[in-house]
Amino acid sequence: MPGFTPVRMALRLVLLLGSLIMASHPAFAEEVPQVPVPGMVTMVDLGAKSCIPCKMMEPILAELEKEYEGRAAIVFIDVYKHHEQVERFGLRAIPTQIFFDKSGNEVMRHTGFMDKQSIEAELAKLGVK
Repeated sequence: MPGFTPVRMALRLVLLLGSLIMASHPAFAEEVPQVPVPGMVTMVDLGAKSCIPCKMMEPILAELEKEYEGRAAIVFIDVYKHHEQVERFGLRAIPTQIFFDKSGNEVMRHTGFMDKQSIEAELAKLGVK
């Protein structure tokens, strides 16, 4: 197998164990928000704090979260901290934005950077004013 060496495998094991220990420690644990938010149109952005397009979206999401408070849920999940969310949402790349209607049904999915106007347009399609 190319790239397989005992040293690399040992390093991967150490990194995996370290991340598991850190994730289970209260100082490092971060609860995954509920998605979709019951009874609300929800947009979840699945990405990572270290991903460049994800960093570009961070201020947009912060603005939207304030502007749509009480009308729509804008949620960010760091999939590097929460690996299980990759499988849960069937991710192939980050960032990925998923839009849910008020009933919790997925209605739209986008991969890559998404600008504020495009997000607002999707929210409007879901009846959020």
